[in-house]
This record gives sequence, structure tokens and C-alpha cells, in this order.
Amino acid sequence: MLGFLATRAVQRRLVGVAITAALLAGGMVSGCARDANGEQSTRVLRITERDFKITAPRVVRAGEIELRSQNRGPDDHELIVVRHSEGRLPMRSDGITIDEDALQRQEVGVLKPFAPRTVAVLRVELTPGRYVLFCNMAGHFLGGMHTTLVVR
Repeated sequence: MLGFLATRAVQRRLVGVAITAALLAGGMVSGCARDANGEQSTRVLRITERDFKITAPRVVRAGEIELRSQNRGPDDHELIVVRHSEGRLPMRSDGITIDEDALQRQEVGVLKPFAPRTVAVLRVELTPGRYVLFCNMAGHFLGGMHTTLVVR
């Protein structure tokens, strides 16, 4: 009898693993779906901003991307996306914010400051390369609110 119960437990686990694998596979494919015309649809990149941290995937395929940034901090945050190959971003003379004017030619998109517990959406066309996503509210970049995104 004990062998029968152990076998049922193993079967339940295997069924659970199979269902989980199917759901995960479906979730990965859904980001790469094609529309009714057979063209690739926009992929969604989920980003979380909280005080002094931005969480986002590290690598994404090139193309049209919808950035959905959720503000989980107690203060307003913004999201600036710049193409930047290497080195440090230029600082303003105040020493606590990035010089956005110096990066204007590299800027891909900007989400203006948005309130806590809200989601802001930005559509961008990303070509292969290295990008920096950051919040430039006073002191936020220096506090760690930046991440690198590699586009392949």
C-alpha cells in the first residue's frame, strides 16, 4: 500500500511539473507573438522602480519594445533610456544628476516622473547595442537607480 501512495505522490508531482513547464513556455512565447498580418507584435519589458533600485531583464531582442515601469517607491520616479556603449554617463555640475543635455543624441525615450503605486508605459524601437535605464531625480542615479540592458 505504501508503494501505491508513493507512486500517486510522484504522479501528482510530475503532473504539477508538466503544468508549470507548459505555463512558463506559454509565457515566454507570448512575448514574441505575431499579429493577424503575421508581423511580430510588440514585446513587453516589465521594469520595477523603487527607491534606489531599478529591476529589469538584462537582455532583450531588438525590435519594438513596450517598457512597463511600475513605481514601487514612496516618491515619484522617471525612466530615461539612452544608448550608451561604455564608460560613465556625464554628470551635471551639481554632481548628483546625469547631464541629460549631453546625452540628447543617445536618448531613446523618457518616461516623465510618475507617482508611486502607478505604472507608466513607453514604446521604443531598440536596435542591437547596450542601453542604460535610469532615474535622474535628484540623487537617485547616484543612489543606484540605474541598470544596463543589452539588446541583441
